[in-house]
Amino acid sequence: MSTIISHPAVPIALSAFFPDHTLSPEILLLGAICSMIPDLDVIGFAFGVRYGDLWGHRGMTHSVLFAACLAAFLAVLSHEGGGWPAFLFLFLSTLSHPIVDAFTDGGLGVALFAPFSKKRYFFPWRPIAVPPIGIRAFFSAWGWRVLKSEIRWIWLPSSLVFGVGLAVKSLL
Repeated sequence: MSTIISHPAVPIALSAFFPDHTLSPEILLLGAICSMIPDLDVIGFAFGVRYGDLWGHRGMTHSVLFAACLAAFLAVLSHEGGGWPAFLFLFLSTLSHPIVDAFTDGGLGVALFAPFSKKRYFFPWRPIAVPPIGIRAFFSAWGWRVLKSEIRWIWLPSSLVFGVGLAVKSLL
């Protein structure tokens, strides 16, 4: 996983590709939250859920099915509505989490196709450093290495994608 502060960079970047006024501020905020929600699976550790279990870390909550269900649920519940653009944005925002995690250099991989497959995936190229768990460990040399990695491999590409999205919109 990357840090909780870096996952929202992807939905922010993706938002630039949606037509103006199709995504309300509420949907944009929900997209940022959706990009972090899959890591709530770590709560399972306190209840004896093992890392490699279906509901373990990077399991079911990191799947395409989970992203679709969460996006549909939130798009319907949203006060602003937004229809298909809202659903698509929330789906991509949630799915961005396991995609980013599949670029990290640690863990067991992500269960993209759970519950239909137990297989966990990584991309062949894994440049993003996995962060330490815990606040104290985060403020260490390891934490600094992770932040530098995320700036390089998440924030800078996301900024570029955001800029491209704005440029494409200005040409249309």
